[in-house]
Amino acid sequence: MRLNTLKPAPGSRRPRLRVGRGASAGQGKTCGRGTKGQRARKGGYHKVGFEGGQMPLQRRMPKVGFRSGLKRSRAEVRLHELAKLDAAVIDLAALLAAGIVPVGTERAKVVLAGALSKAVTLKGVAVTKGARAAIEAAGGKIEA
Repeated sequence: MRLNTLKPAPGSRRPRLRVGRGASAGQGKTCGRGTKGQRARKGGYHKVGFEGGQMPLQRRMPKVGFRSGLKRSRAEVRLHELAKLDAAVIDLAALLAAGIVPVGTERAKVVLAGALSKAVTLKGVAVTKGARAAIEAAGGKIEA
């Protein structure tokens, strides 16, 4: 096999449709554009989804849901993930360095999920009520 002899499998690529080449070619006269109207004209401008002044489909459909822009800059940290860190003081920089929170995180919050057996010191990270109790029960402390 040589690179200059490579060809697509037979039948996998259909030949280009040659419009406006007579009735026998199958796309003569109007070339598949129908008759008259804006879409039949050369350079007939219309926006994507334009339906001739009728309310377009994407505007007839109801709006659904909401996606918060803040979601990308916030992150949750579980208790058992804190146990993996070896840092003396756990702050946002330590969480980012360990890969526990994604890049671009501006605020993190520790939630009560999993167990924490070792004492940790948190600084500048928000904590839920349950997580605070679990951290203090393990001998850790939370600094503002």
